[in-house]
Amino acid sequence: MSIAEDISQIEIQEAALRFKSFGEADAWALGSQMRAAAEAAKLPLVIDIRIGARQLFYAALPGTVTDNAEWVRRKSNSVLRFHKSTYLLGRMVEQRGGGFDQSRGIDVMDFASAGGGFPIHLEGTGVIGAITVSGIPQRDDHGFVVKQLCIFLKQSHSELALGPEGE
Repeated sequence: MSIAEDISQIEIQEAALRFKSFGEADAWALGSQMRAAAEAAKLPLVIDIRIGARQLFYAALPGTVTDNAEWVRRKSNSVLRFHKSTYLLGRMVEQRGGGFDQSRGIDVMDFASAGGGFPIHLEGTGVIGAITVSGIPQRDDHGFVVKQLCIFLKQSHSELALGPEGE
C-alpha cells in the first residue's frame, strides 16, 4: 500500500473501531486478551491501556526492554494530544515531508509518531484514552493493536487490515 492508501485505511480503522462504553473491566479484558495473543505468538511487547493519564492495564512480556515502556509513554501522549493513531500521524508526517519534532511544536522526548498507539474512541463522546504497544516494527505494532481490537469489538479484521507496505 502507498502512504496515501495507508492513511485512508487507517482512517477507516479509526472510524470502525470505536466503543459504546469503556471502563476498567474493559481495559482488563482487552489487555488480558492482547497479552495472551502476544504470549502465544512469542511477541516481545509492552502493552498499555489508559484513560487519559490513568493507566488501567500494563504488561511487559519477555524480550522487552526499559526503552519499550518509554516508547509506550510517548506514543500514548501523541494519541491523547492528537486523537489519532500514532501510525496515522507518522504516515501523515511522511506524506507531507519534514519531521514530527520541535519545528512543529512537538518535544520528541514526550511524543512519538511511531506505530503502536491507537485511540480509545467512545461513540458520542470522542477520544478518552489510548491502547499502546511497543516492541516489534511499528507497522506490526499497529497491526497487532488493530487485530486485537477487531477481535474484541467483533469487527472483520480482513476488511480493516493494512495491506503490504508499499512506497
